[in-house]
Amino acid sequence: MAHGGRQGQLLGADGRGLRPEVLVQELSCCRALQGHPKIFLLQACRGGRRDSGVGPTARSWFWRWLRAPPAIPSHADVLQVYADVQGSSSGAPPPGTSDHADILMVYAAADGYVAYRDEKGSDFILTLVEVVRAHPGRDLLELMTEVNRRVCELDVLGPDCDQPRKACLEIHSSLRRRLCLRA
Repeated sequence: MAHGGRQGQLLGADGRGLRPEVLVQELSCCRALQGHPKIFLLQACRGGRRDSGVGPTARSWFWRWLRAPPAIPSHADVLQVYADVQGSSSGAPPPGTSDHADILMVYAAADGYVAYRDEKGSDFILTLVEVVRAHPGRDLLELMTEVNRRVCELDVLGPDCDQPRKACLEIHSSLRRRLCLRA
């Protein structure tokens, strides 16, 4: 959680800006993290625009599709992440792996838009916690899609506006396998 600048940079306590891509690059070069997925959940503004949303003009089939529960995932090709890394070899990624592989970045706002939060926290993080607790062990990208659906449906009233606003997550993934968190 940080303040964000109008060009999408993260602002530190010292007021200096840092592009999220620089943070990703630094952590991708960290030997201890090589060969492991890196997850970035960024609760920060990415600009100053506010989304007033669009009316409910979608066709009925679209609403049925949108509200349908996701398919139950199979356990094939699932990467389970947990604290015990015994049995891992050198920790280096397999030959030919890109520094940009296995990164998941989730922004609380679309590029150029405000990310909302209040004294209770942010709708993004609160919804994420709710969804992960309700579906432990499920694929993280599926969970993020559900979080995004719920956040998009919320009306946000910010301290600087009296009209309801909307928010939409932006999800960037270079994951090569399904990623499931287990308790």
